[in-house]
Amino acid sequence: MKSRSQINPSAMLSAVILCMVFTWEFSNAADYDKNYQAAPRAEYQREVPNDPHILPDPEQLRYSPAYRETRSEIFTRQVNVTPFGSNIIGDAANEPSIAVDPTNPDTIAIGWRQFDTISSDFRQAGYSYSADGGEHWTFPGVLEPGIFRSDPVLDSDAEGVFYYNSLTYDAGDFICSVFRSNDGGATWDAGTFAQGGDKQWMIIDKTGGMGHGYIYAFWTLYWSYCEPGHFTRSVNGGNSYPNCDLISGIPYWGTLAVGPEGELYIGGVSSINGSYVVSRSMTAQDTLEALDWDLSTFVDLGGSAVISAGPNPGGLLGQTWIATDNSQDSTRGNVYLLASVAADDDPDPMNVNLIRSEDNGLTWSDPIRVNDDPVESNAWQWFGTMSVAPTGRIDVVWLDTRDEPGTYLSSLYYANSTDGGDTWSENERLSESFDPHLGWPQQQKMGDYFHSVSDSFGMHLAWAATFNGEQDVYYSYITVNPEVGISDQPAGMAMSTEFSLEQNYPNPFNPSTRIQYNLPKAAQVSLIIYDIHGRSVAKLLETYQHQGAYERHWNGADDSGNQVGAGVYFASLQTGESMRTIKMIYMK
Repeated sequence: MKSRSQINPSAMLSAVILCMVFTWEFSNAADYDKNYQAAPRAEYQREVPNDPHILPDPEQLRYSPAYRETRSEIFTRQVNVTPFGSNIIGDAANEPSIAVDPTNPDTIAIGWRQFDTISSDFRQAGYSYSADGGEHWTFPGVLEPGIFRSDPVLDSDAEGVFYYNSLTYDAGDFICSVFRSNDGGATWDAGTFAQGGDKQWMIIDKTGGMGHGYIYAFWTLYWSYCEPGHFTRSVNGGNSYPNCDLISGIPYWGTLAVGPEGELYIGGVSSINGSYVVSRSMTAQDTLEALDWDLSTFVDLGGSAVISAGPNPGGLLGQTWIATDNSQDSTRGNVYLLASVAADDDPDPMNVNLIRSEDNGLTWSDPIRVNDDPVESNAWQWFGTMSVAPTGRIDVVWLDTRDEPGTYLSSLYYANSTDGGDTWSENERLSESFDPHLGWPQQQKMGDYFHSVSDSFGMHLAWAATFNGEQDVYYSYITVNPEVGISDQPAGMAMSTEFSLEQNYPNPFNPSTRIQYNLPKAAQVSLIIYDIHGRSVAKLLETYQHQGAYERHWNGADDSGNQVGAGVYFASLQTGESMRTIKMIYMK
């Protein structure tokens, strides 16, 4: 259990540039070109087909019930399902990415690596979409049947157009195309050449500033189509992606973030010395200025990246996540970097660590350990994934082996912070354990990452697991109680010393649903229904109540008595001291 594969810079670089300082600043990426030397291309980084595409005989396909679970704090639905909502036995799906329409968050799309059969490692660009907040999913198939595609990355622009960045391999070159959807992921265009390379990531500026709508992407330099460049941006809504640029610090296996003033951050592992690095451009948003990486900072996350070990012996144990706080709170402008790391001073194989910058990436905090298990638990915390809500809340999920000591059996865990990462809610186990070594499609991994998008009420998550005995992709929505974090809630209507709001029943519902809650002491109580945009829809209760267990019903009508539309709603119970929120699905 203690063995793990950490990044070894000397094995990856033909010439290591020795660096004795902790922070480097480059006035221009071009100034670094003269120091660049091509690195040997490590075979484990490549996304290439080894097996031919095998199209299963439809008459030989078998099916089973799709996985579905609903709890008070999370609901989970399988995404790669048939039109009848069944699981397809014998295929595999992993490495999912998610896009949520900011103009209508009931509209969601997820892309993944689709293996039609586990007897071949040939993968395609699978996708599915939901128009009812993730309750039901439609899986039409793949973007280009029979075409090898990998490394899916999805995002949406501020107007609700979805973009799907996908890698293919052609005659020795790694090339990316970006596909667009104007109907919530139901249909996609033919795709646009977007330069690219292996392990690419993409983000779209939604700040409303100078670079609003710009699409930024970067990838691993070693397998770049336009080496030594490994960054591109589209300034015309994805119609074209110009020639590539070199990023100072040369990050890879990472992600991007756009700050509140349109500044662009990239975080990842550095090809220079194997440490984590954050690069910043203030001019990426301005086409009248030369693209300039004005800051490149080597940072300490308290450990090293891990690949090909333990629960995921053929892939990453988690990529680097960077995010910015674009809220109007006191933490506005904070930059966060998070990853699952092999900790320097912890006997655990891996931890989820976070660091924070309050000065636009110039200086960084000491590493903060997000997982709260004992340091001697010998547990793997892998696939750490982060997103930041519009309110400034930091949401983090990961896979954790703490509940099954001595094994790689993993469960989904969650924690959040509402004070910039200083303190964290108690770690919450949100799934049963599963074996990540099941259903390998001729490669020993469950992909390389999960992906999440946070909103004011919670976290949209695209992830993979083996609850069906094979690799499948899931959508989960994690409902967050920001004032108190997530805590266990008593079942039924029995009296309790805990303030609680039970999951409504039935859920989904039509035409009405029951909402139960418990008050440990007398209080002024409000119970309000909100829509997905955070607007008050119906005030079910606003009164003083004594200690006890209570029940209210909602018939899907607003305060004026008009029936609301189908979709996702939130019931929020609040007293002067506490608040709980649940997610509800209204079906018609």
